[in-house]
Amino acid sequence: MTHPHAPAQPNRQTLYVLIALGLGIIVGELLHLSFGVTATGTLNPTLAVLIETLSVVTDCFMRLIKMIIAPLVFATLVVGIGKMGDAHTVGRVGLKALAWFLSASLMSLVLGMILVNVFTPGESLHIALPSDAHASQLPENGLSLRTFATHIFPTSIFSALSANEILQIVVFSVFFGVASAQLGELADPMLKALDSLAHIMLKVTTYVMYAAPIAVFAALTAVIAKQGLSLLATYGIFIAEFYLGLLTLWLCLISIGVLILGGKKILSLLRHIREPLLLAFGTASSEAAYPKLLQQLERLGCDAKIAGFVLPLGYSFNLDGSMMYMTFAVLFIAQAYGIEMSLGQQALMLLVLLFTSKGVAGVPRASLVVISATLSLFHIPEAGILLLLGVDQLLDMGRSASNVLGNSLATTVISRWEKALK
Repeated sequence: MTHPHAPAQPNRQTLYVLIALGLGIIVGELLHLSFGVTATGTLNPTLAVLIETLSVVTDCFMRLIKMIIAPLVFATLVVGIGKMGDAHTVGRVGLKALAWFLSASLMSLVLGMILVNVFTPGESLHIALPSDAHASQLPENGLSLRTFATHIFPTSIFSALSANEILQIVVFSVFFGVASAQLGELADPMLKALDSLAHIMLKVTTYVMYAAPIAVFAALTAVIAKQGLSLLATYGIFIAEFYLGLLTLWLCLISIGVLILGGKKILSLLRHIREPLLLAFGTASSEAAYPKLLQQLERLGCDAKIAGFVLPLGYSFNLDGSMMYMTFAVLFIAQAYGIEMSLGQQALMLLVLLFTSKGVAGVPRASLVVISATLSLFHIPEAGILLLLGVDQLLDMGRSASNVLGNSLATTVISRWEKALK
């Protein structure tokens, strides 16, 4: 499956997003300084209205993106599997992808654990243990087999599509694609129709992306206007250490990529995905970058069948930035309350996070939900989540961009392993 090129404006579009990021910070801080909070500590009513208006712009953009994702994932995944020809090829590529995802996730978790033990960002807080009355107000997420299974297997593909349950769509699409491959010529009309659907949705993506700079500006302005840049000073050390951790993760991923793909291909990959990276960073959503990312990976030279199969799997199983954040956050909260976790407990925590995080793809604020569940499991006060809520948007920007990098690299590497990288 080949996709027509969108208008050749990648440099201009990237520049617009960068300008939007800068303007969002400046305008947001000006609004915060001009209005700020009232004497009682509540948000200024005028500022609250402005923030609400800006959030409407961001919400509309995210709805447009989500409108694209479900049909695009379904169409590209089914066509990718259907055109592979046989279940053996699907199984081989799928096993390679899962092996990479588990390895990358484990590396991200271990790196987060090492860095938070070295930096100890929570130890300076010395927070007293809260009473049971304090709650994080996050949805409870039991670590049960039932919860995990119900997030994987859909009761209806239509409910999964309407709710944008990516993991459930992936499961159905794999079954549908394998069946299509086995039926051969009989399934060709369906595959052709879905191929056309994929092309149409990618064309829709081109139109939606024109609004990306506006959405990035609105999202960042709203965050800074509400919290102010002073928030960066309050949590400055924690934020700086986390972003240093993400930089280390990027260096590790890129180094592995250089070993497998070579330096020239990695540089080409980074050039191709710069706009999806900026989009994920600006909107704090790796989902926002998915449609554009699929286009750019095919332009890089990844086989369309491989990209259409591996990338949706990656969005369910390979969230490298989020995985690192989970260990970083759990141990930060433990340190803040003065709770010592042994090396054995930390190792167990890694295993818990490695598997429970795979069952919450598509859940709003999934990282915080998993962190909350893990805190409960290790008898760390769940109210510690409140320490993170104020800066979660700023941290989410970095981990969303890292998720995009990790999935881009995974798709490119597996294309190379399958000798399907141009």
